[in-house]
Amino acid sequence: MIDTIYFPEPLPINPGQKPAQPQPAKQGGTQPAFATILDGKMPTQGVKFSQHAQERLRARGISLNDADMKRLEGAVDSVAQKGGRESLIMLGDAALVVSVKNRTVITAMDRGSMQGNVFTNIDSAVVF
Repeated sequence: MIDTIYFPEPLPINPGQKPAQPQPAKQGGTQPAFATILDGKMPTQGVKFSQHAQERLRARGISLNDADMKRLEGAVDSVAQKGGRESLIMLGDAALVVSVKNRTVITAMDRGSMQGNVFTNIDSAVVF
């Protein structure tokens, strides 16, 4: 036996009204770009150092001043914008391997330690 299926007429959403039309964007305004607004709303994050990196910095006598930290943060920001995940940042006489996603320095070495060394698991490099 076959049953008949009845479909009721759909009810109008806005009875008696025309559908709303999307409004075009204003061209003449001086609205800032979305990225600019987003950058202003997002808290700025510094770069952290893992326990391993702190030990390497201490053992190898590497010290970073405020200017070095600003350059390091700028380098991490730049690599993040380009989609990098693990980066080698050459900062003066120091080489720092940084996890860009976590904004964390993983390890550090001085110029003497990096002679003949092979850096693996990095997808980008920044040289100052």
